[in-house]
Amino acid sequence: MLKVGIIGVGTVGTSVCQILEDNKDIITARAGVEITPVAGVVNNLSKKRDVSIKLTDNIDDILNDDSIDIVVELMGGVEGPYEVVKKALEKGKAVVTANKALLAYHRYDLQDIAGDTAFEFEAAVAGGIPIINALRDGLSANHIESMKGIMNGTCNYMLTRMINDGVEYEDILKESQELGYAEADPTFDVGGFDAAHKLLILASIAYGIDAKPEDILIEGIENINSDDIAFAKEFNYSLKLLGIAKKNNNEVELRVHPVLIPDSEMISKVDGVMNGISVIGDKVGETMYYGPGAGGDATASAVIANIIDIARSGKSTPMLGFNQSLESGLKLANIDEMQTKYYLRLDVEDKSGVLAKVATILGDRNISIKTMVQKGSSTNTVKLLLSTHSCKESDIKDALNELKNSGIVKSKPAMIRIED
Repeated sequence: MLKVGIIGVGTVGTSVCQILEDNKDIITARAGVEITPVAGVVNNLSKKRDVSIKLTDNIDDILNDDSIDIVVELMGGVEGPYEVVKKALEKGKAVVTANKALLAYHRYDLQDIAGDTAFEFEAAVAGGIPIINALRDGLSANHIESMKGIMNGTCNYMLTRMINDGVEYEDILKESQELGYAEADPTFDVGGFDAAHKLLILASIAYGIDAKPEDILIEGIENINSDDIAFAKEFNYSLKLLGIAKKNNNEVELRVHPVLIPDSEMISKVDGVMNGISVIGDKVGETMYYGPGAGGDATASAVIANIIDIARSGKSTPMLGFNQSLESGLKLANIDEMQTKYYLRLDVEDKSGVLAKVATILGDRNISIKTMVQKGSSTNTVKLLLSTHSCKESDIKDALNELKNSGIVKSKPAMIRIED
């Protein structure tokens, strides 16, 4: 029998207990051993929970119990969980975590600490989608050329409603909070940080890149409005918040931001709270992974899959899928050197010569306009919605800064990157 202690018996922890009980027969058959949750840690012992295990508010009751074989960490946060996981590994207990923030900052040192002790984390990225094992095992014969992922169900739900139903950002944010998709403080989701943590984990497995959230481009969906949605529809684009990784020679781009992508792409079909990740390998081509990215049962399913893996074979060596540098000389790309296409939204004065000045400012930086839509805004201003041909990130930033200070643009210019 394998005994499991759960640190953090909230929605996911409760589901882990319930699934281990409900599906005990099939889990035992697949694991080759009975897996039993025996204890859980909670902050509030007076709160009623639908579990039959012993509960405590003292983490040491789990860490110091020599009969517990596997610790499941579901606390949330970074430094507190790091100390807990570190102690569990040092005591020789296998660890399973769903904590993407912990791994975004400490994945490499935890791999070193784990050594020969099993440490698994499938549930940390895209909930119930087995993307970690797909990258680490199923695609291990491939150089990963690129990844594009919808990895935050809250943002995807909000953008889907804005596109399909014409709901404004503030209204859909309030609705998402009422439905429980978004927190009272939604910054972690809508600001792109949740997706960034997940992208960094995938990038480590695919490329061996040791980057922190502060090292990469992260933008959220807070500034998207109905004009952007209308432009996307007119030119057959979908609007998604994507985590993107691209390998170009010896450099890897890592970025999270809203993206206009053609309606024809598979990932553009991923709507609502669902997640989807496209991975392109040099030998296999494009593979697509789709499913629920959050929720108690979906995330618990991935947690238990890791527990079963540990029961079957002990340590999955190594944690991130490699013991040495994957590709010699591979480094994080400078985002300012990135080349892509762009969509711009400009509120400009409604008078002659303005369009020519906009074109001149862009042209001076080798930025050419591909498409343009002009929409009436008020008696004194119009909206220019335009897309560019491929150009450099630093050039578009310089152009936007000059437009902002030109006197012809009446509010802060908006920009969305185009991936086609």
